[in-house]
Amino acid sequence: MKTILSILFISILSMNFAQNLTPEQIVQHNLEAYNKRDLLDFMSWFSDDIALYSFSEMKEIARGKEEIEKLYTELFAVSPNLHSTIVKRIVFDNKVIDYESIVGRKGSTEILEIVLIYEVKDGKIFKMTSIRK
Repeated sequence: MKTILSILFISILSMNFAQNLTPEQIVQHNLEAYNKRDLLDFMSWFSDDIALYSFSEMKEIARGKEEIEKLYTELFAVSPNLHSTIVKRIVFDNKVIDYESIVGRKGSTEILEIVLIYEVKDGKIFKMTSIRK
């Protein structure tokens, strides 16, 4: 019983902590977890109904934590040297727009340039839109 109460208390604290962060801080924490390939921490910054969109294809790629987690579980498993560097960041209200330079994706030595638009609500990322060259 003590363990359950401890977990509940920690969950409530972390929810309150995230809601007091700015959208930029939330996205930054998510990026840091991505760079560590820490799936649990990475996923904790997403809302349950997170949606991932492709801008150029104008379509939804994945919806919900389960689908997003599956995508990133596979990506992290085949990308031991994965790392994203922010080239430029723009913060506009609840949106964070990152121009990123990613190396080590799926074992590649090529640099992937991508723009990600994160939308944050209630302390969680609820929408990500990717723009590729």
